[in-house]
Amino acid sequence: MIEQFVNFVIRPPRSEYNPDQYLWETEFILAGRKYKRLDLELTNARGLIIKCSHYVPAFIPENTSLPCVIYCHGNSGCRADANEAAVILLPANITVFTLDFSGSGLSGGDYVSLGWHEKEDLKCVVSYLRTAKQVSCIGLWGRSMGAVTSLLYGAEDSSIAGMVLDSAFTNLYGLMMELVDVYKIRVPKFTVKMAVQYMRKIIQKRAKFDIMDLNVLKLAPKTLIPALFGHALNDMFIQPHHCDRIHHAYGGDKSILKFEGDHNSPRPQAYYDSVSMFFYNTLCPPQLPVPCSNKLRTGAYKVGTVTNESLIFEIINDLRGAGTNSCSSSTDASKFPNSTTSVVELLSKSVNQLSIKNDNDLDFLLDENHSLSEIDGDSVGSHLQDKSSRHNEESCSCTSSNRESWGRCSSLGGASDGSSPGDISDKQENLTVKALATPLRQKEGKLTTPKTKEKKIHSLWKKLNRERTGRGDSLSQRLKMCLGHSPRHKRTKSSGIV
Repeated sequence: MIEQFVNFVIRPPRSEYNPDQYLWETEFILAGRKYKRLDLELTNARGLIIKCSHYVPAFIPENTSLPCVIYCHGNSGCRADANEAAVILLPANITVFTLDFSGSGLSGGDYVSLGWHEKEDLKCVVSYLRTAKQVSCIGLWGRSMGAVTSLLYGAEDSSIAGMVLDSAFTNLYGLMMELVDVYKIRVPKFTVKMAVQYMRKIIQKRAKFDIMDLNVLKLAPKTLIPALFGHALNDMFIQPHHCDRIHHAYGGDKSILKFEGDHNSPRPQAYYDSVSMFFYNTLCPPQLPVPCSNKLRTGAYKVGTVTNESLIFEIINDLRGAGTNSCSSSTDASKFPNSTTSVVELLSKSVNQLSIKNDNDLDFLLDENHSLSEIDGDSVGSHLQDKSSRHNEESCSCTSSNRESWGRCSSLGGASDGSSPGDISDKQENLTVKALATPLRQKEGKLTTPKTKEKKIHSLWKKLNRERTGRGDSLSQRLKMCLGHSPRHKRTKSSGIV
């Protein structure tokens, strides 16, 4: 019994995995941008090899540095647990660094210490990131043992910009005493205390740390780093009162979030949204420009193969961005639209590339009032991809994570009716219509009666409503999509303690 309890503390089940199978790919696309995984090895103060991965954008402009969040896993976890953190933070221009602590995963070492030696591993990682030119400020995101590790390190390094602390415990000795009651071990109290003292000596001999020294409650009042605490309401390994006590004693700016679930259950979307907002406010990531190729991309746009963002936003950003770039030669210059060209004219020229040739092809974007409907990328993608699949054109996947308001555009038919520039400007002042009402709609010779038109749009509108049933907001959809493409790694359940 004592040997089993000792293993619960310092030798829980160890995650063994193939990085190429369970981590994000070395190159991948998330929310329309390209990212890469950089694998590296660091050596900690005890001479053990620490296996690490750093998720960064594939392209970072020169003289630009991005904030980084270090993800710290639990006692039976590994760096694959940071896959969900990458989904949350990378689209916000926050890089993610993750590691296998010593004694965990593929790193060296035989035992874990629930934060004591892991603090030195974290110090090694922070020192490495401080020397990286493309890393600005640093945040910490820890779960269970990782949360305790973050608290221990944060008490020594006030330069950390912010910490997310999920399921931290106050002190190891008190936790071990609690677990006797949780597992309903029927022995007298004095016997339990004697057994814990005996285990203390065994742990000191094997793992080289004293369980009595592992107490974050003493350090909390001296720690001033902004922190977001989280804890599951039905956690029986580390009960919620641990989080309440640390939060109450904590000296810095703090907030706490309780949610349904237990110690090992997946965290709800509301929690991830709070984490995303917290790091965005504390790390203040810069806005990166949307990368544009040297040559304007042509061919059908394939939507939905990589991500489910809106196609039309990408057309606007892509064409406008291309118009502002300098051309490499006079030959290329003719391929770029004028930077003063309106969004509407750019869209009009792009419609031919999407094989939209008749009056009905854009009706799926309008509601019954002939207004632009608030559909998501999936609906747009499924409609347009059906059309583009009938053409064997070269295609490319592109999206935009930028959710700006649509606004209104003026005089979409001015370029096709032979009017003078002055007439066009007059129309632009007096006529406003939606961006997708392109000149192609006005050129069409075949007219339909208002009743037929209204009936057709009404049926399409009903179809779109059915498609949208059950969908969440755009952030939730992007997260679910990304998680759907992520490696099939399941978090290893914590054994016994954290």
